[in-house]
Amino acid sequence: RQRRWLELLKDYDTNIQYHPGKANIVADALSRKSGMIAGIKVEEEIIRDLERLGIELYDTRLVVPNDVSLREALLTEAHSSPFSVHPGSTKMYHDLKQYFWWSGMKRDVATFVARCLICQQVKIEHQRASGLLQQLDIL
Repeated sequence: RQRRWLELLKDYDTNIQYHPGKANIVADALSRKSGMIAGIKVEEEIIRDLERLGIELYDTRLVVPNDVSLREALLTEAHSSPFSVHPGSTKMYHDLKQYFWWSGMKRDVATFVARCLICQQVKIEHQRASGLLQQLDIL
């Protein structure tokens, strides 16, 4: 296939040069997907709206105020919703960390997961051992 292209291009007086994507500034605006640009604009608008409402941001994450009931609701939703299926404290912290921030968040997540009754019952270390293995007789 490449050989055919070479034979075809030999008939023309051409000069082919490679330009890496970042160096190709001429086609930059046209080569980008329009959905990516629209997403960036929407995110900037949302951030401006949040700032106008007085909601604080830490980088791109929402700062959760020091309200115990609000934090408890966030933790409950992140841990007990049908989509999350009781994640462990590490996964739950990483999931929440993408969107929210508050002081002591990692500690609060670990405490919340440790208090979850369902997680305590299902954890393998809390289940009764099935018994010792017995050696089979060789015939």
